[in-house]
Amino acid sequence: MASSDLEAQDKDKLPLTPEGMAAEWAAMPDIVDEDGGEAEANIDRLMNQDEIDTMLGFSAGDDGKGGRNGIQAIVDSGSVTYERLPMLEIIFERLVRLLSTSLRNLFSDNVEVTLEGIRSVRFGDYMNSISLPAMLAVFKAEEWDNFGLITIESALTYSVLDTMLGGKRGQSAARVDGRPFTSIEMNLLRRVIGVVLGDAEAAFRPLSPVNFRIDRIESNPRFVSISRPANAAIRVELRFDMEGRGGSLHLLLPYATIEPIRELLLESFMGEKLGRDPIWENHLATEVWQADVAVKCVLHECTMPLKRVMKLEIGDTLMFDARPDSVASLRCGEFIVSEGRIGRVDDKIAVQVVSPLRRSKTTMAAFDTSHPNPAS
Repeated sequence: MASSDLEAQDKDKLPLTPEGMAAEWAAMPDIVDEDGGEAEANIDRLMNQDEIDTMLGFSAGDDGKGGRNGIQAIVDSGSVTYERLPMLEIIFERLVRLLSTSLRNLFSDNVEVTLEGIRSVRFGDYMNSISLPAMLAVFKAEEWDNFGLITIESALTYSVLDTMLGGKRGQSAARVDGRPFTSIEMNLLRRVIGVVLGDAEAAFRPLSPVNFRIDRIESNPRFVSISRPANAAIRVELRFDMEGRGGSLHLLLPYATIEPIRELLLESFMGEKLGRDPIWENHLATEVWQADVAVKCVLHECTMPLKRVMKLEIGDTLMFDARPDSVASLRCGEFIVSEGRIGRVDDKIAVQVVSPLRRSKTTMAAFDTSHPNPAS
């Protein structure tokens, strides 16, 4: 078999790409009629399924890693992934551990809480995907001055009500459609939502203290307008299993809500300390106190034209607008740390400090209050 035939077969086995498809169309001969041999300009060739998938972006790339292309690549380019905020996964894993203990104490029963996934969604798309009936709780983050949403699916709603009202174990909760939730059921669900928000506060506390307060509870997604439909949000899905009963709970946080702590969420930490390492802090403080800094004594500063500066020669005298008893500024870099008077000690020039050091307005007590140590 000729080498040209082998190369042709290898080319046929290669996956389609937008560049290869365009080259194939360019090299394709024109359609010729039987009579005159002229090309028929009004005849279009139909695309096969592989070409349609390549154009839409559902085919794997040349590198075999499943890269997106075509229309799907354009759509995916506008999405934002939560993986840019690595601290979120640590916080919500901490929330799962706290909820497992809190819900067992609330229900007096064995409750298993698992983190199903964290993903970025558009707020409008998520609201349209909620299956009714569902319990929607809008809460406000006081320190962040914005809102979030907790969605309890119908399966979990009836399972929680059946468990708290003394239902038998191992039996699925009876679902009653066509009626709104009663005030007793809403109060019971409010207790569960309060436990979830309380544990969420404890999960965020090592990173940034925040207070979650229930604003209102709705049963219709149209009345939940905490963000614009096109805005991105983070959806956290938690799965509750209570011996054959259970369901899913969704925690939705718009990106505008977590914007105040975005810099903290961008960092990656190891362990449960979430970034506070007392050993490293003590070592850094010791090295800072032993560091050498350059201190300058500035007698006077004046502004003069560049023309005059260029004409300065040896022996010229510059007049300062200062008296012998005037104070000079002590500077460390660009910052003025104190002031002093020029004097003399033996055969050396000295500066006598006449004003206290200008310390930082942020004290260590204020810093420790705003950044509590998780170990304590």
